[in-house]
Amino acid sequence: MLAKVRSSSVLGLEAYPVEVEVDVATGLPGFAIVGLPDTAVQEAKERVRAAIKNANFEVPTRRITVNLAPADVRKEGPSFDLPMAVAVLAATGQLPAEACEGTLFLGELSLDGAVRPTNGVLSAALHAAQSGLRRLVVPADNAQEAAIVPGVEVYGVSHLLEAARFLSGELLLTPVTSNGAHEPEPDEEVDFSEVRGQEHAKRALEIAAAGGHNVLLVGPPGCGKTMLARRLPTILPPMTWEEAVEVTRIYSAAGALPARGSLMRRRPFRAPHHTASYAALLGGGNVPRPGEVSLAHHGVLFLDELPEFHRDALEALRQPLEEGRVTLARAAATVTFPARFTLVAAMNPCPCGSRGDRLRECSCTPSQVRRYQAKVSGPLLDRIDLHVEVPRLESRTLLDGQTGEPSSVIRDRVARARRLQEQRYAGKSYRCNAHAPGRVLRKVATPDAAGRELLRAAIERLGLSARAHDRVLRVARTIADLEGSENVTAAHVAEAIQYRSLDRTR
Repeated sequence: MLAKVRSSSVLGLEAYPVEVEVDVATGLPGFAIVGLPDTAVQEAKERVRAAIKNANFEVPTRRITVNLAPADVRKEGPSFDLPMAVAVLAATGQLPAEACEGTLFLGELSLDGAVRPTNGVLSAALHAAQSGLRRLVVPADNAQEAAIVPGVEVYGVSHLLEAARFLSGELLLTPVTSNGAHEPEPDEEVDFSEVRGQEHAKRALEIAAAGGHNVLLVGPPGCGKTMLARRLPTILPPMTWEEAVEVTRIYSAAGALPARGSLMRRRPFRAPHHTASYAALLGGGNVPRPGEVSLAHHGVLFLDELPEFHRDALEALRQPLEEGRVTLARAAATVTFPARFTLVAAMNPCPCGSRGDRLRECSCTPSQVRRYQAKVSGPLLDRIDLHVEVPRLESRTLLDGQTGEPSSVIRDRVARARRLQEQRYAGKSYRCNAHAPGRVLRKVATPDAAGRELLRAAIERLGLSARAHDRVLRVARTIADLEGSENVTAAHVAEAIQYRSLDRTR
């Protein structure tokens, strides 16, 4: 007796079809799984046996052979448990085989038959829709996630018996509908109004949010660098539906979605520790998984104590900063993950952190300062648009009790600037100034005569590279957008040059 059930697996972010074939034949009792299964898949035979028995079905005392096709691609993870169990029940006549047609199954089984959540369900749902499958049976905890995809009926089940009764027609289940269409709730825990002083740094972060620019905050310990960085997502505009689906898909593949979560509508904020490895930042593994740069897609990646990160990890950031994606090459496959994030990095001005501090004397020698700053390479700094000095706050600023602008007011200005850029780059693959290619940038950000002369002088005095020149133009264009100006003037260029402070010290 033979039965076939549709399932899928995920490589990178893309799901590919897997057909679960089960043959129940006469002979010595046994359970064999073929088709390049990993250890987790091999162990499924014990879970499937116990789940079938504890769901009050008959466990066949014959030889069971399970083939996961295509057989030349390695299968990993426990998501094949449910399709295996359904196929065994169909092969032994305990379920009607025709009820499984046009349906894709995913889910891990516990020994008592409960269906546990699994990773990559959103990618599987997108694959099902593209393949013309009409139904998707997944764990109940993953149902909201899968229901994001239109055109597929999603049924969430919490037990193998529930799935069997549904397939046999004994139980009527209602397709799950997504609840992810609502706008994200504002983050009330943090707000820019809590930041005292630091007007220059707050202005820089507003520019960064408006144009999608990367930022480096340089200042002594305790000056508010981390506080500023954590409030940047509160002034970013809400994600579009397409952006939210992309982010949700990444978190689904990484197994990082919130419990019973559906569509992620709030922009991600990732802050890995400086001991994070290359693989943790960029992604990795025998079967590559998303790293921090991909988990920060369409959001903010905060790297505190930037010089303390591993040098190879920092240098590997060049590709995602430039291209908005990261490519991981392995012997089995090459996988590309999206990684279009806003980088906010923070560092001290020197090893002791007191260089330039008006209250504390720096104890570092010039050679120690040079070595410390050299941990961040010039090519990486060139890819950071805004270099911002964050000084220690004066006592009167801390004690006067005055609050600044709330995030909602700044976010409105950012949203207006973003709308101008979306109109300017309509129909393009990029949507903001930071991502526009150089040939386009030189058309839309050419400064007036006074601005060009100011830029020429800055190039000669600061020794700006060609990339740094383009960065100044990008920032100047964003400053003009915040003012609603169609032209880039000398004032916009002058402010943009202020944010290249490290070019003056290198």
